[in-house]
Amino acid sequence: MERACNIDAKGRVVRFITGVFAILAGLVLAVLVTQGYLPSETYGLAIVGSIIGGLFAMWEAREGWCVVRAIGIKTPL
Repeated sequence: MERACNIDAKGRVVRFITGVFAILAGLVLAVLVTQGYLPSETYGLAIVGSIIGGLFAMWEAREGWCVVRAIGIKTPL
């Protein structure tokens, strides 16, 4: 199935920046867990989710396609 571009340049930039910050947040959490400041059983899923979500947002920016818009939800960007 072919994906049609459904976001403009501004939306792509916002998704890319969001993805970068999500990945950075996941990495900061990972460092805090490995140093013993946060419990891994509580924050492990947050780390994985943040990094995977950030990668997905960056992929959306590269492709110019937004899954939320594809299912019919209107977004402001």
